[in-house]
Amino acid sequence: MEEAAQETFFNQEADAIAAEKVIQEIDTNTAKLKKTEARFYSLTINPSQREQAILQNPSTDLKAYTRELMKEYAKSFHREIDGRPVNAKDLKYFAKIEHSRTYKGTDKAVRENQSYIAKVAKLENDIRKIERGELAGSVKATQREIERTRKAAPHQQNGRMVETGMPKAGAQTHVHVIMSRKDQSNRYSLSPGSKYKASEVEFNGKKVKRGFDRDRFFQKAEQQFDKQFGYKRHYVEQYQARKTLLKNPDAYVKKLWQMAPSQRKLGFQILREAGIKTSVPTVPVNQAQLAAKVLKQIKKGVSRAIRSGSIEI
Repeated sequence: MEEAAQETFFNQEADAIAAEKVIQEIDTNTAKLKKTEARFYSLTINPSQREQAILQNPSTDLKAYTRELMKEYAKSFHREIDGRPVNAKDLKYFAKIEHSRTYKGTDKAVRENQSYIAKVAKLENDIRKIERGELAGSVKATQREIERTRKAAPHQQNGRMVETGMPKAGAQTHVHVIMSRKDQSNRYSLSPGSKYKASEVEFNGKKVKRGFDRDRFFQKAEQQFDKQFGYKRHYVEQYQARKTLLKNPDAYVKKLWQMAPSQRKLGFQILREAGIKTSVPTVPVNQAQLAAKVLKQIKKGVSRAIRSGSIEI
């Protein structure tokens, strides 16, 4: 049996949880929620290729990491349950490890290949019409045109045009976590999407704490990974560095340029592996030149929301 087929749901306390039980537990833990309110939230633990390379046993290691991470997730709520801080035992969540990913239509590689994909689809349809006698032309010539189109596509994987449904190459182990909006007692609402970082509000004459500290959670996520697996995280992989890039891009680039040559080279390599097209200047340049040439490339590639290298909510 393949490893992927053996994976089952787990939570903080138990392993081998049936999918049917997960559905039932999430669906019935919705007391006093409005129809327009989310019943659950999803969290993805998505280690990079560099992070995965350090894991000895991806399934075992990521299961242990998930359980430690959910402790930090609970601590990131500025809430109290029965007069005490939220802890991992209050969470109703279920997680599952998966070992493969396929390209989706929203992936950059697929989007940039789309005109080629569409042309191939048209040519394949032309072949069917030629075979039915509805269109004049040569099947072999059309097949050769299909091959030329596939090879011309900008994004290739193992000699094949990247398209929707194609399995992604490399280590793709990741964890999907489904978290009920309500706690285990089905009394308290715990929303990681809260716009309130940490504050208090008066409710029914009582002061109630509210909010979720996303910054804390993302920072603790990478700190826990690094501590648990002895990972040496480069500056460009750090959550705080990504925030610096948005708030003070000049400081971000200056930090890169002040690194030892080997570390600077590694930093740009990591950025390229993340899909950000960059080139390292081969001769020293001043800060203005560096900002004009390199920063523009980096900022163009950073189009998604800031997150930890391993975590998405």
